[in-house]
Amino acid sequence: MAETSAFPRRVAFGFYTLLLLLGVAFYAVWGAIYSSWNIFDRSNAGVYAVFVIMVGFGIVGMILYRKPIPPPPQ
Repeated sequence: MAETSAFPRRVAFGFYTLLLLLGVAFYAVWGAIYSSWNIFDRSNAGVYAVFVIMVGFGIVGMILYRKPIPPPPQ
């Protein structure tokens, strides 16, 4: 069985981690600038959409590209 490089997996995991952090930072900066922390308000639907998509893809991507579980020793 050929060994594959872990580099592409680490790059993808780093990208999804960055996406998660950018989503949280986007919400924090937007809330600080407009002093409105309620993302469920009707006027904040766009912020909610961007926040949920960025954080959701970040979490799912991090789960999919996490370090694989090593096989048990035989």
